[in-house]
Amino acid sequence: MSKKIFSGVQPTGNLHLGNYLGAIKNFVELNNKKENECIFCVVDLHAITVKQDPKELKKNIRETTATFIASGIDPKKSIIFNQSMVPAHSECAWILSCVSRIGWLNRMTQFKEKAGKDKEKASIGLYSYPVLMAADILLYDATHVPVGDDQKQHLELCRDIAQKFNNDFDSPNFLKTPEPLIQKEFSRIMSLKDGLKKMSKSDPSDLSRINLTDNKEQIINKIKKAKTDPMPMPSDQKNLSERPEAENLLGIYSSLVNQNLEKSINDFSGKNFSEFKDKLSDILVNEIEPVSKEIERLLNDQKYLDDILLEGSIKADKIASKKIKNIKQLIGF
Repeated sequence: MSKKIFSGVQPTGNLHLGNYLGAIKNFVELNNKKENECIFCVVDLHAITVKQDPKELKKNIRETTATFIASGIDPKKSIIFNQSMVPAHSECAWILSCVSRIGWLNRMTQFKEKAGKDKEKASIGLYSYPVLMAADILLYDATHVPVGDDQKQHLELCRDIAQKFNNDFDSPNFLKTPEPLIQKEFSRIMSLKDGLKKMSKSDPSDLSRINLTDNKEQIINKIKKAKTDPMPMPSDQKNLSERPEAENLLGIYSSLVNQNLEKSINDFSGKNFSEFKDKLSDILVNEIEPVSKEIERLLNDQKYLDDILLEGSIKADKIASKKIKNIKQLIGF
């Protein structure tokens, strides 16, 4: 059955292995299925919920676009565009914010995590961005949205907003309620320096992550220095939760070779970490180095990247402007 898929990535720069295995690799697989209609958005409106350097933001929009293409997303088959070039996203977000309820947004755990203790100083945009996310999805009648654990709650909110709008304006199924696409056999990618923290670009240590722009030597060096423990490789999953660094490295390996954790444990049971790290480094280099080289090549052709975004935004605008026109008619504008 054909699926209409929408997903977005924030242009925060310095995309890493967690972004690749958690989202982009999955996007490529979805793009490669003939029956799927895919829309991939560089969500720059979401990025400005926290202060951005304008020059860096422009650079990061291009880098995210380059990463999509370098990883294998075909701009001839899928729409790739940046959100701010399609005005319907902002218009729809405002309309849907008038349908959404404060109580719904107050339940969003991501805001509490991102705003920290002093939430009074957080922007309204950071508080209400799940409504913009709902607009992004609903404008394109998406049937499916790839989500990680941290975005499941936002997709539920999107479904609630759609249903309330349809009920308020007596228009059953006008805004389509999308289903989540959850990756199977995927391990959450943690820091190479601390198996209890997510891999993140904001970590001050570059050794904590594999960047998608890293070269062969950097990848090998980072895996060599990745934190482990004094024990040999585990023989079963029994006490793995007490060994977060071992669990993380095995999870990375499993995600790269598309097999379950149990099979990976059996492959390396009782062996020492240096042997496992050599194998993991080889697989990472084979997967990431070609992407890194292609990102570098594409970033040297800014006109090509800008043209891809312009062409994609024209295609996206054609779909979104029609939907927002129908939304306005229902409201009475």
